[in-house]
Amino acid sequence: MGIAEQLRRETKVLVFDKYGTVVDMQQGLTDAVTPFLENKGWSGRPHSFVTWWRRTHFENSMIDALCDRGHTPYREIGHRAVSHVMDRAGIDYTREDVEWLVSQIESLKPFPDVIEALERLKTRYKLAILSNGDRDMLEAAGPHIGFRFDGVISVQEAGYFKPHWKTYAKAEEILGEERTGILFVANHEFDCVGAKSYGMRTAFIDRRRRPFGGWPAQPDLVVADFKELADTLV
Repeated sequence: MGIAEQLRRETKVLVFDKYGTVVDMQQGLTDAVTPFLENKGWSGRPHSFVTWWRRTHFENSMIDALCDRGHTPYREIGHRAVSHVMDRAGIDYTREDVEWLVSQIESLKPFPDVIEALERLKTRYKLAILSNGDRDMLEAAGPHIGFRFDGVISVQEAGYFKPHWKTYAKAEEILGEERTGILFVANHEFDCVGAKSYGMRTAFIDRRRRPFGGWPAQPDLVVADFKELADTLV
């Protein structure tokens, strides 16, 4: 029995990362920051600004989880990251500027192939989100996605950012499904490694055509996009 057939037979729930997997975070935030940075008179590349922002946010969230001194909201981590990047870029800014930039995460749109694929997948599986975003941010983002998931879970429920194992354990608990019946889907290597290490099956959305890396916890499935995911699983 091939892996695709095995996944179709044994998977009950598909759990998706949101930022960068369901919604196009890089392009969406680049579109948002471009006029903002122009108004600030910054001559750098908006795409680079967003890359710095996202990398700083990820690093800070990992530090927060490893320190294990209580979970810091995603929004607060975002405020710190944006402020750091603007300091680094020499941009004058206000608290309102920082809050506005981070708020743009709530209105990000899905990748073009996502909704049609989700509609196909929902005919066979339960579909859920597990995101590092705060509960209220995920709720506010719902109308901008255009698809109703069976569950939307914030890592706030676990008190740690992914890829801490407790985030996947909390999702398993909330969904009421054994981890072996869950296929976790992400565009991020770290997230697939975290979910697979916990015992879930994983699918890596390789939009950027990058090698996965030599982790022991390799994904069960590697696909180019959501269309290929649906073609494989439905």
